[in-house]
Parts: sequence; C-alpha cells; structure tokens
Amino acid sequence: MKLKKLVLLLASVGVLGACEAATQTVNNNQDDSATIKLGGNWELSGDVSAYGVVQNNAIKMAVQEQNDRGGIDGKPVEYIEFDNKSAPEESANGATRLTDVENVSVILGPATTGSVSAQTPLATNATTPVITATATGDGITLDHTGEVLEYIYRVCFQDSFQGVALARFANQQGWKKGAVIMDNSSDYGQNLSREFTENFTGDIVANESYVSKETDFTTILTNVKSKGAEFIFVAGYYQEAGPLIKQAREMGIDAAILGPDGFGNQEIISLAGPENMNNIYYSAHFVQGKDMTPKAQAFVDKYRQTYGEDPDMFAALAYDAAYLAFDAIDRADSANRQAITDQLAQTTNFEGVTGTFSFDEQHNPIKTAYIQEIQQGQVAGTTVIEP
Repeated sequence: MKLKKLVLLLASVGVLGACEAATQTVNNNQDDSATIKLGGNWELSGDVSAYGVVQNNAIKMAVQEQNDRGGIDGKPVEYIEFDNKSAPEESANGATRLTDVENVSVILGPATTGSVSAQTPLATNATTPVITATATGDGITLDHTGEVLEYIYRVCFQDSFQGVALARFANQQGWKKGAVIMDNSSDYGQNLSREFTENFTGDIVANESYVSKETDFTTILTNVKSKGAEFIFVAGYYQEAGPLIKQAREMGIDAAILGPDGFGNQEIISLAGPENMNNIYYSAHFVQGKDMTPKAQAFVDKYRQTYGEDPDMFAALAYDAAYLAFDAIDRADSANRQAITDQLAQTTNFEGVTGTFSFDEQHNPIKTAYIQEIQQGQVAGTTVIEP
C-alpha cells in the first residue's frame, strides 16, 4: 500500500514537472511559430464595447496592411482576439488564454484602466509585453510600491495630464467660476476631478458627483445653476455625460461644458441631441482635419473605406498601438517576448497617426493633447495643449 502511494506520488511529481516544463516551453518559443502572434484583449461586448469594438477594428486593419506588405521578416502576423465582456475578471481570463494557450508575443488592450490592471499580474508573470491604447489611469504602468512595471506600456496620455490640460484651457479662456461634476464611482472621474481642481486658478463654486448609469441629474444641475458657474467640468464618460448635457440645456444652462476623452464617442451626440451639443469642449488624442499628416489622412481614408464610418480617436490610438508592436518586433528581429519588451523600452520618436512620441521612464508617451470645440454637434475648432 505504501509502495503504491509512493509510486503514485512520484508519478504526480513527474506530471507536475512535465507540466511546468511545458509551460516554460510555451512561454519562450515564440520564434518557433510559423506566424507572429498578436493578442487582442478587448471589450467587444458589455458596457464599454463602444471603445473596444473600434479599437479591435483598427488593429485588424493594421494587421491586414502589414501582411499585405509581407508581414514581419517574412512571417505573417496572426491576430487572435478575446472578448473580455467589459469585465476586469474576464480580462484576466483573456490574459491567461492569450499567453498560456495562444502563445502570443504581445497583448494589445484592454481599453479601460480597470481591465488593464486586472490583466497585468498574468501578463507580467508570463513576461508578455502589453500595449494599451486607451487606459488613461495614472498608475497602470507602476506596481503598488511605485516601481515601473517592465511589461506594461501605453500610447495614450494619462489622466493627470488631461486633467491639467483641461484646467490650462479653462484658465486660458479667462473663466473665473467653475463647477465640477464627477463620476464618483470610478477612479477615472475622481482622478480627473482632483487634477483639474488643483490646476484651475479660478474658484470652484460647486462640487457635485454621480455614479455610473445614473440618468437623472436634475438635483445636481439645479444646484450648479444657482451658483452662476461660467463652465461645468464633467469628469466622466459619454454614457452619463450625454443625458447630463441634454438636461442642462433643457434647464436653460448655457454655460460651457468641459469633459475628458470619455466624451469622445459619437454616441454622446445621440444621447444629448445635436441641438444641445453647443459650447462643449473635451480633450482628445487625435483630431481630423486639414492639418493631419499624410499618414493620419491615409489611416482615416482606409478606415472609412473598410468600415463605412470615420474612425474616432480610440481607433487611431489602437492603430498606433498595433504599429508600435510591429516596430518593436522588427527592431528585435524576433517574436520573443523579452526581446520585444526590451525594444519597446528603447522607443524614441515613434511616428504614429496620433503624433510623434517617445516614452518617459514610466512607459508613458510624451505627446500633445487637443481640446475639441463642439457647436451644433460638429467640431468647430481645436486648441493644442503641449506636454
């Protein structure tokens, strides 16, 4: 009986050892693949699918373009997408799937800060570089001690910068009295509100908050209206900002309304009504117009031709994330995860459709922000805010 148990124990140890060895092999043999595998961990369904779908579309277009040019070093790029359903726990599952089962060289995404943070321990453990296009939360490239996470990069500016940029814009307008309405259920809203308030040189005459999925802003807006604010800064996403703008205008509030990049989805116009989208300003990573570079114009034309609609700034950022991955793989001359990570760290003056940027010491891009002015539901002007 004891001998039988010993044999079974040894067999189990052997199986565990074989599994561990197999895992190590899977995590380090990317160069043996006939293709170069990129993983996409995106919000393709769920509450924030509007962000994930356009980014996934842009990456598929970039992959097709790269393959039409012969791939990378003669190998085709294979793109494997995972739907995290807009849930952080599913994002973690996606990271495991993409690294351990699909054996990808790079993960692109997710779109939101919470989902990137949920993915990070899994990707880091698998030594897999991550490039997020739109997760703006300040801390995602750092661990809990403030140390830089080796494998996490982003191509968007962070919340602290856009909060400061919006405050600088408000100061430039000469506004002296402002109101702040923030999404108190998200780090996004809280961080933006803090950075804006600390950098606005006038007076904040009203501080209000709401939670995600709230639809009635009458009480909040009644208080704001009574304070005589020249502008309202709404620190949140388009899902709530649209109805808030509609209700504000219907209540006779014609003050300027400022918002972050979370306003940057066409659905906000449907939610607010184009007739109410006047005197609106929001921070953007990418703007279309006559001053676009040839590369940016080509991207817009191709996206429009492929998907029958104009790309938004999130699609543009994802497109840059894909080409940043291609560039790092090409410079590494390898599909090996660590080799690619090492090259990402050395990126300087990368020319993307959202601008030319280098990474700072915390893996954040040093780049320009744009403040878009909206009148009658249309872009009416752009202000550039330098880093």
